[in-house]
Amino acid sequence: MQVNQHAAQAVKRLPDSFRFVAGTTFGLLAVGFLMLLLIVGATIWLGERAQSLLDEVVQARNTRTSAVELRNAVLGAESSQRGYLATSNEIYLAPYGTAKALAERELFSLDAQISQQRTLEPLVRRLKAVVADKIIEMDRTIALKNDQRADDALAILRTNRGKALTDEANLLLAGVIRTADERLTRGAIEQQANAAWLRWISILGAGVIISVVAVVVFMVSRHTREIARTRDEVHQLNASLEERVESRTAALARARDRAELLLAEVNHRVANSLSLVASMVRMQSNIVGDAAAKSALSETEARIFAIAFLHKRLYSSNEVGLVSLDEYLSGLLKHLETAMRDQGHGGSLRYDLDPLRLETDKTVNLGVIVTELVTNAFKYAYPSTRGEVRVSLKRLPEHQVELLVEDDGVGRQDGAPAKGTGLGSRIVNAMASAMNAEIQYLSRLPGTSARLIFSLKPA
Repeated sequence: MQVNQHAAQAVKRLPDSFRFVAGTTFGLLAVGFLMLLLIVGATIWLGERAQSLLDEVVQARNTRTSAVELRNAVLGAESSQRGYLATSNEIYLAPYGTAKALAERELFSLDAQISQQRTLEPLVRRLKAVVADKIIEMDRTIALKNDQRADDALAILRTNRGKALTDEANLLLAGVIRTADERLTRGAIEQQANAAWLRWISILGAGVIISVVAVVVFMVSRHTREIARTRDEVHQLNASLEERVESRTAALARARDRAELLLAEVNHRVANSLSLVASMVRMQSNIVGDAAAKSALSETEARIFAIAFLHKRLYSSNEVGLVSLDEYLSGLLKHLETAMRDQGHGGSLRYDLDPLRLETDKTVNLGVIVTELVTNAFKYAYPSTRGEVRVSLKRLPEHQVELLVEDDGVGRQDGAPAKGTGLGSRIVNAMASAMNAEIQYLSRLPGTSARLIFSLKPA
């Protein structure tokens, strides 16, 4: 009787415990979601600010380059003028004409840029007048020399007016260069500060999200243990408590459904988080100027998407242990074809996939392998032409499966160094090893075929 009363009290406490766990879990998830929104908002704002700073830095760099080129052109023209006056050798006139044309072009470029740099407008206005006077003075002395009036040309030269104009031009150009350097320095400092802000916000957000997940897991685990303990007590009831046992069984079924719902929610949030990471990688790739870094970030984004897409399939499916390969790979390949075209890689993608089902862990490895092989085929098989990439997934006897990725491109030479960083090849080999398989590269005429045979049986 005492056991029955204790079990009955435990059963009565379950709804209150569930409401507490559900309410607390919802609150914690809301906190985590708000933190994600904060990270996304900060990332978007800092990304836009980084683009604005990049535009300012490019403008300052162009201004500085024009100023340096103008200074060099004026000095070059003056050297050619003095060489001609001193030696009467017309060989000096060719570099004079080139330097003069360059000076006029760079002066025009500086004048066009001051519309966005009002602080430089007085300097450039005065610089235009000084350079124009300097060119007139040089043209006049050269013309006098050509008319056999060398003494008159030297008389103009001895007035030192040309030197004074050159000195003033150098002083004005130094001011322009200093202003551009200050803008470059300010931009770099602000960019470093923005990067530090983003880093600290990301660290704080990650810490909050990890804490939320840890607390939720702890509470769910504790609630699960409480359910198990109560179930053991109910098993000790006598046959007269069949009705209560049936009620408790129904409550346990509801708890199981809630656990499955929570698992689907976890897969959903993992997929969303990975998609957010892929978006952040893509944003970083858009602002990176180095081609190698941009390519590496694009490859990283593709690998993240392959895993995120699998989690999307999991939370939208009623079965989490096995994945339908034809549905998963067809969606992944469509995304890869679109991504490759957006990056400027031509060609088309054709695939033939048998309806097969595979364990979740192996599917992650297979998705990464397919991503790497198809991406490499688009990038390296057709460097100057468009072509076709073919993917097939066929069932073999004895529960074996064959994956083929083929192209008709330039081919792959045995022993040749890896194109790019070689990280993709190491990833493919590691994923294949995790599946107890080995990737094989077969030469075709023309093109290359990558072949992977793996087992459908659980490890």
